[in-house]
Amino acid sequence: MTSSKFKNVPSPEGSGKASAYARFIPREELSSFEAWNPSALSGADPQATAGMPTAEPEAPTLSVAEQLAAQLRAARQSGYQDGYRDGLAALDGFKQSYAAQITAQLGRLVESHGAQLDGLQQQLAQAIAVCATSMARQVVRSELAVRPELVAAVAQEAVESLLLSARHITVRVHPDDQPLVAQGAADVLQARGARLIPDVSMSRGGCRVDSDIASVDGTVAARWRRASAALGAETEWPDAEPDALPDADTDEAPR
Repeated sequence: MTSSKFKNVPSPEGSGKASAYARFIPREELSSFEAWNPSALSGADPQATAGMPTAEPEAPTLSVAEQLAAQLRAARQSGYQDGYRDGLAALDGFKQSYAAQITAQLGRLVESHGAQLDGLQQQLAQAIAVCATSMARQVVRSELAVRPELVAAVAQEAVESLLLSARHITVRVHPDDQPLVAQGAADVLQARGARLIPDVSMSRGGCRVDSDIASVDGTVAARWRRASAALGAETEWPDAEPDALPDADTDEAPR
């Protein structure tokens, strides 16, 4: 609205201010004014539409081919991600399974080698024991043949192993060993009141002591079993007489 005091009257023709009035209206001649809104052309209230948001422009509509192509790309991307995830899980499972398999194989291999090594060690120990007992048997044979008087020491040791409370002691030896024992163990036999009895069933170099409470097997065969068992061979002594046994060079190791 224009003010009642100032009138927007065109300037007289020929005035120098005609061009200025043709271009704009001086501000001091206006009492009130407001910005122009395009909605004023449609008759809408400018104040009511001032706070309403401006409508977003609609997205362009895609064609069927473009929609299918977009869906295909999305499906490919999803399939790639799922396949990559499943591949990593499968790889991790394979690594764990392969490590467990290799560990089991190595364990069985080490166990097998350990068992083979133990077997070889046992065989070697058995072979050494057999060789040792074979050599020891040759030594015993030689000692019995060269020094038959050793039977007296065997009889003496057997009698002394009995308890002092033992009574009715008898010492059985081979008839050929009786004079050797009677001479070499006379003091012990007399002190214990033992009787020396010849027995053809006894082998040379050994004896058997009996009493009322115990017996002592001092035969060569019994002593040999104890000695060979200590070596781990557990071989038996031949029943032949020492002087009738083959020479040491022709003797075979026990099997």
